[in-house]
Amino acid sequence: MPSNVIVGLQWGDEGKGKITDLLSKNSDYVIRYQGGNNSGHSVHIKERRFILHLIPSGVIYSHVKCLIGPGVVVDPKFFIKEIKNLELIKVNTSNIFLSKRAHITMPYHRLLDRYKEKILGNQSIGTTHRGIGPTYEDKIARMGIRLLDFLNLENFYKKLKYNINLKNELFTKVYKMKPLEFKSIYEEYVEYAKIISNRIIDVVYEIHKAFHNKKKILFEGAQAMLLDINYGTYPYVTTSSTSTGGACIGAGIPPNFLENFIGVAKAYCTRVGHGPFPTEIKNDIGDIIREKGNEYGATTKRPRRCGWLDLTALKYSCMINGINCLIITKLDVLSELKLIKVCVGYKYNGKVIKYFPANIEKEIQSVYIDFPGWRKNISHIRKYEYLPINCKNYIKFIENYLNLEILLISVGSERNHNIIKNKHLFSKIFS
Repeated sequence: MPSNVIVGLQWGDEGKGKITDLLSKNSDYVIRYQGGNNSGHSVHIKERRFILHLIPSGVIYSHVKCLIGPGVVVDPKFFIKEIKNLELIKVNTSNIFLSKRAHITMPYHRLLDRYKEKILGNQSIGTTHRGIGPTYEDKIARMGIRLLDFLNLENFYKKLKYNINLKNELFTKVYKMKPLEFKSIYEEYVEYAKIISNRIIDVVYEIHKAFHNKKKILFEGAQAMLLDINYGTYPYVTTSSTSTGGACIGAGIPPNFLENFIGVAKAYCTRVGHGPFPTEIKNDIGDIIREKGNEYGATTKRPRRCGWLDLTALKYSCMINGINCLIITKLDVLSELKLIKVCVGYKYNGKVIKYFPANIEKEIQSVYIDFPGWRKNISHIRKYEYLPINCKNYIKFIENYLNLEILLISVGSERNHNIIKNKHLFSKIFS
């Protein structure tokens, strides 16, 4: 049975958690395939809003098996804390497993993240300081420590000793900081190994077995397309492949496992941290959107930069990801605005370009089309035909520009605050 993969199409925070929740209900497996605990997605668990960082959203359903794939980097301390928080509210966690091949985020990774950002100053990337980038750096440098090393403590001892000796050279000679003490870190992580060793499995074989047994599988990404290491706004990107193609790399599956490529985008744009943002609104309207949409980072709590919908960037994201199912979220946030702008191109050096360039320069200007707002609360509406005419015109323009029909529109944060626009496709994917 071909499976589903869900990705964010902008700079993150598109509302994937809510949509993944809808998809997870009728899935047998939910698999996280990249990133680390630097991203957060909100789900509602037993009438509580809960933010998950490492654990897949499907955990709220006891029948769903949740797998953390080889492409993820795992901070065991954070993972254990997340497990305990779930167990405190009586959520079953026996269905959560970790890939042997996933790399471990260590204390020195977090320190390196912080030290590098401090030295970069104004040129910093704006990371979460969770050590994700340095963990991936060690992975690519072929000196990382994997979860399978927790199953052989002699190997773990040797690899940790080697890494700490090397990192201490950096800490003392380059960053002029104190060296790390090996013994305390080793003992701490041995305890983590004891706690989670029963969850460490060969996820790749588990996924292939599930596929051949015709199980319904959802692959869940973190961050979003425009933060992809290859196709995002480099260098202001994350350190993994956030695209639908990243699911193949990060979970160990061939492309023909995937059928539905589900993309989630807000009715406007936001971005956390540094980096180019052509449609950013730096006035009171941006503040209105931020407050109405509660645009504050789930992980960092930082206020998000807010801007108009960028259709040029969104078309690029849909192209790279092969999106055949588009979901628009937070349409209700725009309801108070008299005028709504949509970016349909950029102007740079006096020329208009209609594509998303490899380098988005600071001097680039957005080319906009204006739409009248609908000035009406739409959060209670559940049928597309009942939306205000100006709202439907806005949606129709998005579809025409992207040449892609919208599957579902979210008009609020609650699970049922949705308008199903394509009922046939929705029934096929979500049931």
